[in-house]
Parts: sequence; structure tokens; C-alpha cells
Amino acid sequence: MPRFKSKMIWMPIPFLILLFFEMYPRRLPHPAQQTQLTLDPCRGELVNGTITALKHNKTFVVSLYHDDRQQNLTRAIAMVYYKKIQDLYCWFCCSHNNRISIVRASIDIHPERFGLPVGGADIVCLEPHRCLPQYTSIHSSTKGSMAELPWFEIKNLLARTSFVMEYAVCLSVMPENYNNALQFVQSVEMYKTLGAKKVYLYKMNCSSLMDQILHFYVKEGTVEVIPWPITSYVRLSSFWYSYQDWGYGKTTVLNDCIYRNMYRSKYVVLNDFNEIILPLKHPNWKTMIDSLEDQNPGVGIFFFESHFFSQNVFSSLNKFNSLWKTIPGVNILRHVYREPNKLHINILKKMIVNPRSVVQASSHSVRKGYGRTLEVSRDVAILYNCRKHLESEFGEQYLMRDTTIWRFNLSLISNVNKVFDRVLGNQVDNISKSIWSMFLRSLAKIF
Repeated sequence: MPRFKSKMIWMPIPFLILLFFEMYPRRLPHPAQQTQLTLDPCRGELVNGTITALKHNKTFVVSLYHDDRQQNLTRAIAMVYYKKIQDLYCWFCCSHNNRISIVRASIDIHPERFGLPVGGADIVCLEPHRCLPQYTSIHSSTKGSMAELPWFEIKNLLARTSFVMEYAVCLSVMPENYNNALQFVQSVEMYKTLGAKKVYLYKMNCSSLMDQILHFYVKEGTVEVIPWPITSYVRLSSFWYSYQDWGYGKTTVLNDCIYRNMYRSKYVVLNDFNEIILPLKHPNWKTMIDSLEDQNPGVGIFFFESHFFSQNVFSSLNKFNSLWKTIPGVNILRHVYREPNKLHINILKKMIVNPRSVVQASSHSVRKGYGRTLEVSRDVAILYNCRKHLESEFGEQYLMRDTTIWRFNLSLISNVNKVFDRVLGNQVDNISKSIWSMFLRSLAKIF
């Protein structure tokens, strides 16, 4: 009888070992050596699209970036089916001698996967000594023809100490069939008022009105649109999984946007389409961050608490309620009732970051980075998040009136009207110039 019991104890162990390897995907080590192949000058097809599927369609590469903050690395922002990871190799085209140098990649899988079989990953290769590559390919084998593989341009090869802009905004993926035109224009105009020079968004599809608005902002130089045909590449079973739960690859695009702006922008603001980081004591982001930096030297990553403003409850001020009635979308000036913070629950946060301090980020945190971080007091700034209110969480009687957004109402109303005048002509809510002038005078008396 004792022997039987001891056998029963050992029987589950092989099963547990297999389960461990199934749950935790392999992470490949950095290469110890590289393979040199002598070929004709590098040739192949240069990738121009946003998403490139590698062989067998289990790995999808977005962009490649040079990263020399610790070693000379090439970092590919990618997505992988993490249970079907295979060995990958960087095929570097060395610029000084047109030789191919093949290096085994390290695959760092992002932990934010929402229970889905696919998620973000960094594919990292140590660049060969004296190679100075400008292009590389990623392949599952050390054998093959470079001419048959896709070439990726390596970006950020030149580190800069002066920047094109002070602040850029990285939005997450534009939701499918997006038509919240009014809130989008209000948000972009708020970003501009607060100091943003460029807003980056990854677009799936949207309404015709949103297309017109995007065309206007692209022509103006405010918005850069990156096509994001994710559903054409990553196939998810609608029965088991949801693209919305995954955010259509939100973590991947946030990391891509950070590296895209590594040497373009001094700071990058990371938030969603319905969010605005609102300073409470400063007129804009620059004066706020300058002040925070003076008080907290060495900080490069700033976290701001999310505060949810209900779309279900409206301001009683009729003058805001009469604006833009014919424009689809949410009017943020009408929503000034905030949900109280939940006790003993971790409050979600969004960030303003020095991109050179970030190695890898998720939606609400920086997983790997350099330097110090700071959680900014709610007395200094908040993250304004206008969303549908859930009665199951808080009754409307518990909502608190918070008119912080009204600090910007005069400039916001004027700027939003100018955009719709230019996009749609002069017929915006049929408000004549005389009525508009009366409206501004009445607001001046109130505030």
C-alpha cells in the first residue's frame, strides 16, 4: 500500500512539467556568435506597409529601430502567437562591405495579452561589430536567399539632441467604424492648446465625416495617420476572443509610436481617444512638466490618475447644450460629473514620457525603462476620461461636479467651430455670426 501511494504522488509530475512549458513561452537568449555569408550586394523587396507577416503567418513585424542606449541593438516592434514561437534570426545587410551577417534574435513577449493567443513582442538582435546596417530581414532560418526575403529599414540610426517638437500625442488604435467626430475634434484642439505639435493615430476604418476631418488635420500638419489593417493579418475566433478586448493591438502601436518619436519629440503623451491630460495649476503641458522636473530631477516618466466623467449625465448649462447638435459624437463640455475614485482599488493611469527613458511600455505602465518615475498628484493634473457611466458601479447621486474642462471653453469653442467651418463649410449648427458673438459675450459674463 505505501508503494502504491508513492507512485500516485509521482504520476502527475510529467503532466505539470508539460503544462509549465505550454503556459510560459520560450525566450531566446542573446546571440553568442554570428554567421557570415558572402553574397552579391544586398537585394530584396523593401517593406512599405505597416504590418508584415513573416513566413507561416505566426509573427507580424511593424517597424525596426536602432537602439544604442546600452548596446547596439536592432529592436523590431512586433506581434506573435506566443504559444507557437519559433527561432528567429536577423539577416543584417552590412553597409560597408555588402555582406550578410546572420544573428539569432531574442524574443521578449509583452505580458499584457488579455488572455488572447497573440500579443505584442520585441524581437531584439545584437548588431554585428563594424556592420553598420541600414536594412535587415527577419527569418526563421539561417538558410535562404536574401532576395526572397522582405527588407526592413532600420530607423533611428542617428541619435539627435535637438528635437523637432516639444510634445507629441500617441493615440491608441482608432476603433472600427469610428464616428465620434465631435469629441475627436475637441480632443485634438485641446492637445494643440496644451502644447502638442503632432498627434499620431493608427487607423482601421471610420466614417466619411471622420475621413474629411483627418484629411484636414493631415493637410494642416497636426495629425499623422498610420494605416492599421490588423484584422487582415491577425485572425481571432469571434466565439472565444474579441479584437476589442485586445484593443486591436494597442500595446504594439503605443510602443511603435514611442520609438517613432524617440528623436523627434522631447516628450510623448500616451492616451486613448476619449482622454485628455488636464493641468489644474498650469496653462499647458510644458509649464507643468518644467515645474515637475525642477521639483523632481531625473524623472522622465510621469503618471496621471484617470478620472471618469459620465456621458450619461449632462450639464444644466443650456449654452453648452446648444452647440454642434448636427455633428455626431460626444460634446465633452456637457459632461462635468465625475465618478468618485474607488477605495482600495488600483487607479488606472496614463503617461507623459521622455521616450528616451522608455524601453517597453504597456497601456498603463512602463515595464522597462531608465531613470525615475513620478505619480503626479491629482491636485496638479488629472486624466479627463469621458465614458459611458455604469450604474452598477456608482449611482448618479454619487457623481461629483467638476468643471475643470471649462477653463478652456472659450478657445475650445472657437477653435472647434473653425475646424468644422473649414471641413463642412459655413453651415455648422446654423449658428450665424451674430448669434455666435452674443453667445461668447454671455459666456464671458458667466466665467
